[in-house]
Parts: sequence; C-alpha cells; structure tokens
Amino acid sequence: MVLTPSAGPPTALWAIPVSDLAGVARHALDVARTGVPGWRLVFLVPPGDLPRELRAAGAAVLEEPFGPDHGLRPSVAALRRTVRTLQPRLVHTHLSYADVVAAVAVGRGGPALVTTEHGIARDDLVYHRSAARSRAMAAVHTARLRRYDAVVAVSEATAAAVREKWRPARSVTVVPNGVDRAAHPARRPGLRVLSLARLAPEKRLGALLDAFAVLARTHPDATLTLAGRGPEQGALRRRVDRLGLGDRVLLPGHLDPQQAMAEHDVLAMLSVWENCSYALLDAAAAGLGVVASGVGGNPEILPDRCLVDADDPASVATALERQGRDLTARPVLDCWPSVDDMCARLAEVYAGAAP
Repeated sequence: MVLTPSAGPPTALWAIPVSDLAGVARHALDVARTGVPGWRLVFLVPPGDLPRELRAAGAAVLEEPFGPDHGLRPSVAALRRTVRTLQPRLVHTHLSYADVVAAVAVGRGGPALVTTEHGIARDDLVYHRSAARSRAMAAVHTARLRRYDAVVAVSEATAAAVREKWRPARSVTVVPNGVDRAAHPARRPGLRVLSLARLAPEKRLGALLDAFAVLARTHPDATLTLAGRGPEQGALRRRVDRLGLGDRVLLPGHLDPQQAMAEHDVLAMLSVWENCSYALLDAAAAGLGVVASGVGGNPEILPDRCLVDADDPASVATALERQGRDLTARPVLDCWPSVDDMCARLAEVYAGAAP
C-alpha cells in the first residue's frame, strides 16, 4: 500500500513492534475498527498476522522491518522513513521497544510523541531476569520519557508504577482498555474452569493446579482447561500427572478466546501482575465467573469477591466454586468504558499532545 500525507484529518501513526495476535494486538484492532475521532490512523507494524488482521478491519497499514526481530538500526530507519513520507501530526507507540525507537528516531520539532504503557509491573523481576537489567532499563525509560508529549497508562496501577519507576516529567493519563458488552446466551452454573494465559512462571499456573486439585476432591464434575503455549508446558503436564488429574485437566494449546469462554463457566487468572487484562474484561462481559489474584489493575476491574491470594489453594478453590455455582456472585461491568469511550479519551489525549 502506498500512503501519502493526509489532506484531511491529521494523521496519527501507531507504531507497534510485534506482529502476533497476543497482547497489544487486541487493543490495536479495537481502535482500528472504531477509529479515534478527528484523526486518520495509520499502523506501522512488522510483517505477520497483525497487519493481515488490521487490513481486514479496514485499517491503513505499512509493513516494515520494525521491532526487536529486525534490530534497532533497521527499526529506527523504518520509523524515520515512515515519518518523512506520511508527515504525521503524532506518533503513538506501544510496547517499550517502540518507545525507545521513537525517542531515537523522531527529532525535536517533529511529530508529537504519545506512548501507552500496557505492561509494566511493580516488581521489575516479573519482566527482567536480573536487578541489574531492571535498573538499566529503568534508566532507559526515564530518559526516553523526556522526549514524550503524553503518557497513557491502561490502569491506575500501571500509572502508579510508571510514576514510581520512571519519574515522567508529564502527568500520566489513565485510559483503560474499553470493552463492549454484547448480548450473550444465558449462563448456567457449572465448574468448567478456564485459563487463557501464556504457560509461563509469572502466570502462576502451578498454583491454579493446586487449587483445582482441592476443588476436584469434592466436585467430580469440575474440569480445568489451561489454554495457551509457553515454556512451562512440560512442567505443567508433569504436575497434572503427579496430582492425578490427567482426566480432568486439558492443555490444548492455543484456543480461540471467545469460543473457549462460551464453553466454560469460570475464568481463573492468578498472575503475579496484570495491568488491564482483556481476558478478565471479556470474561466479565460474557457473564462468566472470574477468579483472579488481587494484583495490579485487577481490583479496578473486579469486586473483592473475585479476588484471591494465589498462595492459598483452599481459598482459591472456594472462590472457584462460588463463581461457578452462584450466578449472582459473578462480576458485572456496568460502569466500565466501552471501546467508543476509550477512543474518545484517546482523542482528548491527542488534542493535548499535538494541538
């Protein structure tokens, strides 16, 4: 696709350094389908699944060697080339790699810079392997934020972590991930428990298995599906065998989230940290029971009755049972922002960053 400067609304260039359909892809696709009022959106992404889905949503997309798989120098060159060609009023970066690239590539006097922080944890070791690396990355982010005109966080917890760790000169605006509450079939009580998460240590799936083992002792109808892929797959299968749950627990790999939710009763997420989980939002919007650790942005989405201490298998099992059996205990999202609301808030941020 050949794109040129816009003669109509100002252009906001969304720079996303990954092309898989996890994490930030959902956010980008929702915004692409809805639009930011008063702005033309163009998406800069590396080749892969995300650009295909963005085009299917009707978005303007540029595929370039941009992101960690392509290296810093090609990524900087790709962003500079795109900015020179499109002359956007604003560049909106997502994920830390794109933030750093934009701070290097976009000179002062160029387009305004906006970042959305989707994935920062209060404990740096959730994402970094050593304290030394976490300190180094904190210094990098503190420096690059000096180049930014607006900082968006997806939850109050995320905003607090940004302020504490990176000390941005500008205020942090909270714009939660929006979700639309579509009609769904009437839910029935049940104990079909679902996890939709990468099979990784920070998701604490071992703790979920321990809690499910407690539940399974007294509820022969209970089942657990650990949907996803990741480095913990082998260890989780061995743990299932040790617990004697081989006929009650499935590890099917990737599942379509909407279809999986339609076939289960409770979503469980015992992560070490979450910022503004789409899985939790979608589950609550779909009428599922939800059990989650009381960390990060989770308490901003869920009532106390859905929040647990992941290290207490008995209390997690009790919460799973209640969320499965008692439909009145399940969470609702009556006051949560819709996708339209989210996009309108982004338009306000853009207006302040690039008047």
